[in-house]
Amino acid sequence: MKILLVEDSERLRTTLSHGLRAEGFTVDAAADGVVATEFLASYEYDHVVLDLGLPRMDGFGVLRALPVGGARPRVLVLSARDQVGDRVEALKAGADDYLVKPFSFDELLARLQALARRPAKMEADILECAGVQLDPLARRAEANGRALELTPREFALLELLLRHRGRVFSRTAILERIAGSNSDASDRSIEVVVFGLRRKLAGAGCTDLIENRRGAGYLVP
Repeated sequence: MKILLVEDSERLRTTLSHGLRAEGFTVDAAADGVVATEFLASYEYDHVVLDLGLPRMDGFGVLRALPVGGARPRVLVLSARDQVGDRVEALKAGADDYLVKPFSFDELLARLQALARRPAKMEADILECAGVQLDPLARRAEANGRALELTPREFALLELLLRHRGRVFSRTAILERIAGSNSDASDRSIEVVVFGLRRKLAGAGCTDLIENRRGAGYLVP
């Protein structure tokens, strides 16, 4: 899953980014509301973790910039504002959940997982295809009943292709989704990830799951 973290405190932004990446999330980070809206206009996200007290544009401005309906990321607000009125205002503006600072990382993680389980997300809890099963929340994948020991990027790639079956992703698009929009890695590195994932799938008897469309990219048909 890909997260946009919007937090003006550099220390908290860095700590949360490292913690979320360690849990297998792909994370983009923005320090103010204007940059956040630019990210949202350019890339797709599953979740937005959003501070309200931001420079240039506050969190409410970011909420207003989100699309109405359709493919819309879930928003978890982080704020030092602990009054009921503040929570109600944020939820009415489009937030899906509200967490008061200071908070524990474990609670933040649990709330993100709870948001992902909400049925309005319209996505299967377990992704399945040709003997492969992937549980995004439990971070578990298996093929033909055998557990797959995947790196975070291999897991993210498999989730991306299974979640969007039939859609071709270029190397550049895959890199943006599984490594973050600010990554300085080359899109050629995706070939290494695909090779490793295919090798592990083949070891479990799944040899033809991922197709390569020459000049276009990769897909699970």
